[in-house]
Amino acid sequence: MRNPIHKRMERFESWQHLTFMACLCERMYPNFQLFCEVTERVDHAKVFQNILNLVWEFLTVKGAKINFENQLEKLEEIIPDVNEFDFYGVFPAEDACVGLSELLHAIIAGETLEQAIKISQLSLSTVATYLETELNRELDEKELKESSEIEEELDIQWQIYRLLNEVEERDIELILSLKNELRESGISNIGLNIDH
Repeated sequence: MRNPIHKRMERFESWQHLTFMACLCERMYPNFQLFCEVTERVDHAKVFQNILNLVWEFLTVKGAKINFENQLEKLEEIIPDVNEFDFYGVFPAEDACVGLSELLHAIIAGETLEQAIKISQLSLSTVATYLETELNRELDEKELKESSEIEEELDIQWQIYRLLNEVEERDIELILSLKNELRESGISNIGLNIDH
């Protein structure tokens, strides 16, 4: 699916791309968290959240020294293998890990635009797969675009984009408020809600 946001993100600075990505990862986290609870891997959920916390720290604490290669290794150890599970929940859980992995790669390599677009598409495809699983059939682009779930995902991505687009330079307060708002809502991109 084409998302007009991608073209506009070309004008963003890397901190804006990274904040956008961190926001989308925050929205995917409950999908992974629930999977970890169901499969009794609660420690894996903690690893994921710790890594994401370090990304937020990197974005908001001047001079934060974090070894992201090391974090990527930790993340790779907890990515679920979709072939080992026979229930749908493994797919959004894997997507969440892939998203966070893209974010870490973006920080390590300093290539942020491509990665931001990838995560934007990944989050949309998580929602699309969820809808197709619910309806038990494939949906064409028109059906997807008309679904309220995809509309909501696009709206939230636009909302994050707009807030980031309004500031001239790295705005720590804005970054923290985005993080806190998404974390406190606790609602994932496919509507899962986990009570913290």
